Amino acid sequence: MEDKKKLFVGNLSWGIDDAKLNEIFSEFGEVAEAKVITDKFSGRSKGFGFVTYANEADATKAAESLNEKEVEGRPITVNVAKPMKPRD
Repeated sequence: MEDKKKLFVGNLSWGIDDAKLNEIFSEFGEVAEAKVITDKFSGRSKGFGFVTYANEADATKAAESLNEKEVEGRPITVNVAKPMKPRD
């Protein structure tokens, strides 16, 4: 079952960290967690992350408002995160 409060955010600029991601998305409601995914060896951003809201309505509003919006020069992708598929 997918969690409609958790959003996938793609095509992030390399300069965006967890705090900046939280700042961008908190405009639409209470952010429970904002996490930029980084390479475990280099520590560099992989260019995507996840934002979890306290409630579904805020998550929906943020996804609709921010999908394809330009942030730091790049159009970001925002949609409901899909559950991770198990690896074989």
